[in-house]
Amino acid sequence: MCRWAAWTGEPILLEELLSAPSNSLINQSRHACKAKTDVNADGFGVAWYGDQPFPGQYRDILPAWSDANLRSMAQHICSPLFLAHVRASTGTALSRENAHPFVHENWSFMHNGQVPGYAKVRQQIEGMIAPEHYASRQGSTDSEALFLLALGQGIEHDPLGAMARVVQMVSPLCGAGLRMTAAFSDGKRLFAVRYTNDAIAPSLFVRRNRQGWSVVSEPLDVEGEIWHEVPAGHAIVCDGTTLTQHPFCASSLRAA
Repeated sequence: MCRWAAWTGEPILLEELLSAPSNSLINQSRHACKAKTDVNADGFGVAWYGDQPFPGQYRDILPAWSDANLRSMAQHICSPLFLAHVRASTGTALSRENAHPFVHENWSFMHNGQVPGYAKVRQQIEGMIAPEHYASRQGSTDSEALFLLALGQGIEHDPLGAMARVVQMVSPLCGAGLRMTAAFSDGKRLFAVRYTNDAIAPSLFVRRNRQGWSVVSEPLDVEGEIWHEVPAGHAIVCDGTTLTQHPFCASSLRAA
């Protein structure tokens, strides 16, 4: 599995999530506390929004802790909205194209979880991607496939509904064990979902902080009591200083 962190609110330096906290995302790449895999060394990536309508993106195949460029960049880039990810592969190749976040026009997307038996159902899933979006396929991960499916399901007009429809499309193909926490953004709003169709949902936490919101796979510090855990089968929407929580595919949950 993977670890990720996102921010929306007043502009902050990327290092405030990536490297400064005691349990920063870079530290989680060495030793995650709430993940099935405690080492996340199969690449990393950051997508951030600034003056352009589309996000900047930096990805590589190195472990996050060993890339000096990442630490230097994080000390200088200031953004009101960004997504950052450290990867633990669930079977697909180690490559820059498979590193999260994925971007398409103004959208960015990152994912932690799995599509069980993906190698067996990959052809069927990819066959459901709209041709105009399949042309954007760069890597081989289930995560990127979910993102491209969501683009075809109308993510621009109905972000949570599009992601729910993707879950409903994929779940019958792979059976129990479909698990995900995903964060995605159009450059104005930040969305995050927590879902499982069995009893094990990847963790998702949120915290109000300095006129903004941190949304993470696991708390960034030891003060765990001030983080709110998002329940399985729910989604959150961060729009400026406002956060709302919504049911997400709750009817298809077996247990949470």
